[in-house]
Amino acid sequence: MRGEYTYMKRMNLNGWKRLAFVLLVFPLVAEGTGAQERITLGECYEWAHANYPQIHRYGLIEQTEQYNLSNAAKGWLPQLSVNAKATYQSDVTKLPFDADKLSAIIPGIEIPTLSKDQYQVVAEVNQTIWDGGVIRSARRLTEAQATADREQLNSNLYALNDRVNQLYFGCLLQDELIRQNGLLQKELQLNIDRISAMMENGVANLSDRESMEVELLNARQKAIELKAARSAYGKMLAALIGRPDGGAFVLEVPSLPEAPSLSPVISRPELRALDAQSELLELQNKQLTAGLMPRIGVFFQGGYGRPGLNMLEDSFNPFYIAGVRLSWNMGKLYTLKNDRRKIATDRRAVEVERETFLFNTRLQLTQQNTEIRKMTELMKADDEIIRLRSSIKKAAEAKLANGVISVTDLIREINSEDLARQAAATHRIQQLQSIYNHNVTFGLTQK
Repeated sequence: MRGEYTYMKRMNLNGWKRLAFVLLVFPLVAEGTGAQERITLGECYEWAHANYPQIHRYGLIEQTEQYNLSNAAKGWLPQLSVNAKATYQSDVTKLPFDADKLSAIIPGIEIPTLSKDQYQVVAEVNQTIWDGGVIRSARRLTEAQATADREQLNSNLYALNDRVNQLYFGCLLQDELIRQNGLLQKELQLNIDRISAMMENGVANLSDRESMEVELLNARQKAIELKAARSAYGKMLAALIGRPDGGAFVLEVPSLPEAPSLSPVISRPELRALDAQSELLELQNKQLTAGLMPRIGVFFQGGYGRPGLNMLEDSFNPFYIAGVRLSWNMGKLYTLKNDRRKIATDRRAVEVERETFLFNTRLQLTQQNTEIRKMTELMKADDEIIRLRSSIKKAAEAKLANGVISVTDLIREINSEDLARQAAATHRIQQLQSIYNHNVTFGLTQK
């Protein structure tokens, strides 16, 4: 009876010590926790995209598009060209009769002759009136190219969501395991105190307490490993999203996303990038047609030279020519058929790439659905396993107090309960991660 009184007294004393410690420390912990920023999975998606260096390509694509559109519009501006030449020729144009004989017949007549050295400077202005749709096609092609580049960039950045999921849920899993480890240490410490009281009553020995202390030390070592893993995950996530040290924020556990009412359609940026590529090829085909059309324009040509337009006047004179010009390049007809075949081949390549992507995505979705169902089934028994393990542990504690079992048996039951709680926590986090990975694969990222 005296031993039971001593044991209860010691337990009450230890309990009051723990209560006082909690009352003193809890405000500090609460204050430190309150200072930490709470972030969500959706925010990590956004920050990862904004922090990734490749994000700057959006601005570069926009600038390139504007430059190309501006250059295309300048095709309607007058085009100025200047040419100059100086020549010496072995012979020049002459009248078809003998100048000496003609002078003898008609005294005083002089027949002019051209100089063999000739000079000319010509400036020409061309203004396109109709180009067969080449400029319009070039503008549309520029816009389509920019759209294709942006969609491809979206596709590249979308892959960051998988990396965010791995690091985010990795942090959450380590947080859960650290919490379970803390509960295990508290449980072991209580049993150490209980065994110490039993030693005073002569119903336990030093080796029993030391066995429990060894388990406590093992749990503390495990805590060090878990905290190191959590720190590594946190630092990698912080670097990915461009935030301060990973320990400066608390991750919120995301809720289970609502299942869509209908079978969702795969809506990935990769598919939109392929659609943009197909549209680009269609515009390239139209550009081939525009390149076959004739071009109509007006021109003005002004010059100064010797001779001028009058070939028989051997002196420097200004001159000009104005008119309408029709040009039609038939040479493109030679390669038209092969050019169209090449575009058709590129179209088929895009379709093959689309089919391959959908095939691989559906395989990945099947695997993820299997993983989700497995985790859901495992979670159904977790609570019952924990309840039974807790009951077995409590019974073992009572048996130890009565001397029915050894400390080793109690340690085994404590560890079994801890493993059951760890498994349950792991299953919860893995189920969440599987669901969010499934949504990312579908293209259904939730903020």
